[in-house]
Amino acid sequence: MGFELEAIQRELGRRGLDGWLLYDVYHRDPIAYRVLGLEPGMTKRRWFYFIPAVGAPRKLVHRVEPRRLDGLPGEKQDYAAWGELREKLKQLLAGAKNVAMQYSPLCNIPTVSLADAGTVELVRSLGFEVVSSGDLVQRFESRWTPAQFEMHKAAGRAIDDIMPAAFAHIGAAVRAGRKLTEYDVQQWILEQFEAQGLTTEDAPIVGVNAHSGDPHFEPSAADKRPIAHGDWVLLDIWGKLKQPGAVYYDITWVGYVGDQVPERYQKVFEVVRAARDAGLEFVARSIERGQTIQGYQVDDVVRGVIRQHGYGDYFVHRTGHSIGEEVHWSGANMDNLETHDEREIIAGTCFSVEPGIYLPEFGVRLEVNVHVEEGRAGVTGRVQNEIIRILS
Repeated sequence: MGFELEAIQRELGRRGLDGWLLYDVYHRDPIAYRVLGLEPGMTKRRWFYFIPAVGAPRKLVHRVEPRRLDGLPGEKQDYAAWGELREKLKQLLAGAKNVAMQYSPLCNIPTVSLADAGTVELVRSLGFEVVSSGDLVQRFESRWTPAQFEMHKAAGRAIDDIMPAAFAHIGAAVRAGRKLTEYDVQQWILEQFEAQGLTTEDAPIVGVNAHSGDPHFEPSAADKRPIAHGDWVLLDIWGKLKQPGAVYYDITWVGYVGDQVPERYQKVFEVVRAARDAGLEFVARSIERGQTIQGYQVDDVVRGVIRQHGYGDYFVHRTGHSIGEEVHWSGANMDNLETHDEREIIAGTCFSVEPGIYLPEFGVRLEVNVHVEEGRAGVTGRVQNEIIRILS
């Protein structure tokens, strides 16, 4: 979306913040570059860019890399010696009391906690209070443009077709008595990605039986066990278009290799489905009513359903994650387990809702993507409501 200086300053004022300090060295903070619309370039020395709530931005760069921030507005100072850095950084922040940085107290939000501890200590030692930029990051880095939403839906249409085709591919192999492993299915899905113009950071998850109870299981070419009749299969597929600025689509479905699903699978599936649907209803109703909701509240609703049915100890990950140009993005997560995410769910963002029950012998996860607009929130693709009967 480019550098939105005026909008950032309005948001700083609305939140009672004196400014936002963006900083980097060795490309440690990709968020800073995306917010500023800045190309990474050579960054062997520290640079600082301060956006005050009122007034012109200010820059501080090293004399070895004096042109590092030349494409951005604001007055520039430079430094060389460490003592000079401290003196000029204090000048850079003059007039401020609280300063937002890519920092999260106790590393509560790891995707935002990118400013190193030493730099946070440095700013504090100069007499400034450091607060988290988490809500700022979400508003100016995590919202999608209309074009990105369209790319998400295009990727979703392709993946929504690949998902049932993958189950059918498994069924055909089992019926023919042909050896097909988890790894084989994973590689077949990646072949479909290539044919459909999709890409992904990491390969999809194909988990059979006990492996489906491992939330982040990674198939291996070394595992030669073929998928067979009576097996339980979980497929987690995420990808995006091979286009600049494209955003991810990320879903998980489950299936059974056979015509009649055993009761133990059906029971757990129905609990997970009820939890997912409760979360979706809570988000949609709240947004429609104009209510402010936070990520942890969605997790509480979903997790509450699973706990009511006695499976709370087997829901070992957050309810959902922010989705963007990376599959795990920098917006609010639906989380009150791994972290207590108090960030607001805002228009223009997308996240997953993916409750799961992970037992030693099998696991069930049902994942959908939710896009939020003004006054409306909804699932962006197909929703699994019945277990796939792979041999039917």
